Amino acid sequence: MILDSYKNVTFLFSGVGDDTRAWGPPFVGTESIYFLSVNRNKKSIAVNMKNPKGAKIIRELAAVSDVFVENYVPGKLAEMGLGYEDINKIAPHIVYCSITGYGQTGPVFQRAGYDSVAAAVSGLMHITGPEDGDPVRPGVAMTDLATGLYTYGAIMAGLLQRYKTGKGLHIDCNLLSSQVACLTHIAANYLNCKMEGKRWGTAHGSIVPYQAFKTKDGYLVVGAGNDQQFVTVCKILNLLEVSKDSRYKTNKLRVQNRKELIEILSTRFSEKMTTKWLELFEGSGVPYGPINSMQQVFSDPQVLHNGLIMEMDHPTVGKIAVPGPAVRYSEFNASKPKPPPLIGQHTVEVLKGALGYEDKAIEELLGTGAVVQHEVK
Repeated sequence: MILDSYKNVTFLFSGVGDDTRAWGPPFVGTESIYFLSVNRNKKSIAVNMKNPKGAKIIRELAAVSDVFVENYVPGKLAEMGLGYEDINKIAPHIVYCSITGYGQTGPVFQRAGYDSVAAAVSGLMHITGPEDGDPVRPGVAMTDLATGLYTYGAIMAGLLQRYKTGKGLHIDCNLLSSQVACLTHIAANYLNCKMEGKRWGTAHGSIVPYQAFKTKDGYLVVGAGNDQQFVTVCKILNLLEVSKDSRYKTNKLRVQNRKELIEILSTRFSEKMTTKWLELFEGSGVPYGPINSMQQVFSDPQVLHNGLIMEMDHPTVGKIAVPGPAVRYSEFNASKPKPPPLIGQHTVEVLKGALGYEDKAIEELLGTGAVVQHEVK
């Protein structure tokens, strides 16, 4: 994938494009909801890189682009003359970013990388799940998402470095390194104290109480990050005697006496409906919130206020909705989102706009199969 300097352009090289196009059901028409959820605001040019003319197009696009992003097994693009060393010769300004499962070198660098496997190898699954249960995969692809966010930050840093030096660079981002870095205090506990990570369900290994409690009709997550918040929780629960108990005076003591304390709190939380507890905790200064279903999430007043539902018109399936942006800026407003592209939907547009190809040259490329254009009816 190459991110053009003025457009986001996805280059799809296989006959069927991104694997996630086939990840379903559910589908909207023939389009995978999974693909539609993560590929907005891109344009697609379908190029046959094994065709010399197709590989030439990639090099030409790199020459007029700022960033080149690829996620092939290390060495695969170099075989086609499209590795970092190859692109750097013709585009020394390029910020070339490789996303892999395990990195560019090492004992297993050529293994395929998938979120669940990386979550397992990195230890994330080892620390996720019920305390006495099996390892659990997080509900969304957190390792993929974390790697994408690290990649984004790395590319921005690379562009700033190029602004200062005029030279591009190669960035190595991979699933394993991203997820190990995200182990944060769990990793530090082991590295410094040889304390093995374990599963805590919704709870926290170092803070008590900080977990979900079952109510009469659902679940409520409550966190007491300091001793004063714990006293407030006890007042709300009408358990003042618990806040005065010497076993629970400090967080350290609460962690040591976790089982007895959680049993007391759990019994009290089970006595009222979730909505009642929400009323009682409102304005308390204690972090709290219900465990929401998707229906509840997207009817939540704050979610709606933050504009976290975005709609767009797709060329073949009509109106689709996706989660809105996590970040907002004071100085400009984001444009209306554009739908994820069909395979090769913008081939002609990109060849003309980015490279200045004439109609005759484009027709020749289409005829030889070097590129493919998807006609939107």
